[in-house]
Amino acid sequence: MSSRDPRGRLLDIVTNAERAIGYAEGLDDASFEQDLKTLDAAERCLERIAEAIVKIGSEQMARIMPDLPVERVKGLGNRLRHAYDDIEAAMILNVIRCELPRLRDAAARALED
Repeated sequence: MSSRDPRGRLLDIVTNAERAIGYAEGLDDASFEQDLKTLDAAERCLERIAEAIVKIGSEQMARIMPDLPVERVKGLGNRLRHAYDDIEAAMILNVIRCELPRLRDAAARALED
C-alpha cells in the first residue's frame, strides 16, 4: 500500500485523499458523524496522508504545494494518533472537503513531473 520512495508517497497522498473524499461524498455533517465506519476510514486516510507528507519532508512539500501548512498537517497526524478522543467529526469533514482536493491535485501534478 505505501511506498518508501517520494513518488510512491505522493501516490499514497493521492490515493488516500481520493478515498477519504469518496467516503464523505453525499454525507451531511450529522450523517458523517454517525457513520462510524466512514469516520474511522476517513481518519485513517488522513493519518496516512500526514505520515506521507512527513516522510516526503517539508522542503520537498514546499515545492509541491507552497501554501501547505506542513506543521499543521504534522499536528493533525499527531492529534489523530495521540489525541483521537479530542477530534470532532466536523473538523475531519472540513479537512476532507476543503483541503484534500487541493492537496490531491498538487500531489497528482507532482507525479506528472
